[in-house]
Amino acid sequence: MPNVYENCPVFENERFRMRLIRKEDAADLLEVYSDKNALPFFNSDNCKGDNFYYPTLEKMAGAVDFWIQSYIDKWFVRWTILDKSVSKAIGTIEMFRRLSDDAFNEVGLLRLDVRSDYECSEILQELFTLCVPPAYELFDCSEVVSKIPLYAVERAGAAEKYGFRKSEELLIGGEDHYAYNGYWTVRRS
Repeated sequence: MPNVYENCPVFENERFRMRLIRKEDAADLLEVYSDKNALPFFNSDNCKGDNFYYPTLEKMAGAVDFWIQSYIDKWFVRWTILDKSVSKAIGTIEMFRRLSDDAFNEVGLLRLDVRSDYECSEILQELFTLCVPPAYELFDCSEVVSKIPLYAVERAGAAEKYGFRKSEELLIGGEDHYAYNGYWTVRRS
């Protein structure tokens, strides 16, 4: 199994490129994380109260620094999603192998954040197609889970078309032991 924390792969198709986040991504990502219409789709479960709303470049740069340090510390990987047609970062994907005492032990957890104008089924399905297949090997898991709130109709449609199914299981927070719902799961085929 390749070690994602030593050699982070790039995922790419005709339109999108996903690569390890860089400090210089902060300006583009400010458009994502200050987008109040995108905010409700971000998964901040178990993130110590951070809701991923960064309205200034200073706050955005701080988040990027934290994400880079988290990769160095082997907590999670945060990829920047670049739309090659506009040469701009339009979101991020975070993935890690989750170890827990709940139904989501040893799964790959996927957080997908995009600008609100990219929150459409076709685009989200394309992004799932890029990042989910390698996740099983990269994070040594047979299942990938992602939070999809009830109101995220486009995201749910994309996930269902990709093969995700809504889970009735709850994700139990590591520190606060809060039970989070709304997770969808896809198994390695």
